[in-house]
Amino acid sequence: MNTSASPQQPYTPHPQAGPNGEDRTAAVVAHLSAPIAAIVSAGWLSFVGPLIVWLIYKDRSPFVRTAAAQSFNYQITMWLTGIVGWILIFTIVLFPIGLLMLLVSSVMAIILGVWGAIRTAGGNQYRYPWNVPLLK
Repeated sequence: MNTSASPQQPYTPHPQAGPNGEDRTAAVVAHLSAPIAAIVSAGWLSFVGPLIVWLIYKDRSPFVRTAAAQSFNYQITMWLTGIVGWILIFTIVLFPIGLLMLLVSSVMAIILGVWGAIRTAGGNQYRYPWNVPLLK
């Protein structure tokens, strides 16, 4: 009988495969709340949904916090672009540029918000192509 014991391996828990279902759902809500609010409020309140999700989950889930912050930052960027577009619309010379800015910011806020929700539903973090980094 062999009395010498082999050294035991330390216990290492299995790494998580990704965010759990609740985290993915909350992240999807953060991304989808922006386009839904944009449609309902004519684009003026698109940043409120992601901000609420960020406030609720900022200390509970890094995955949701990052998703909500990304969505909020992008929606604020599109919101500011829309305001600049509205200002330019009131000028005669810059009317076409203002109209283009307003249309592009509205359409991109909806399209990329939905795309972010689709990517996040799969457990991946979605980074918007450009935004003003206000929340982290």
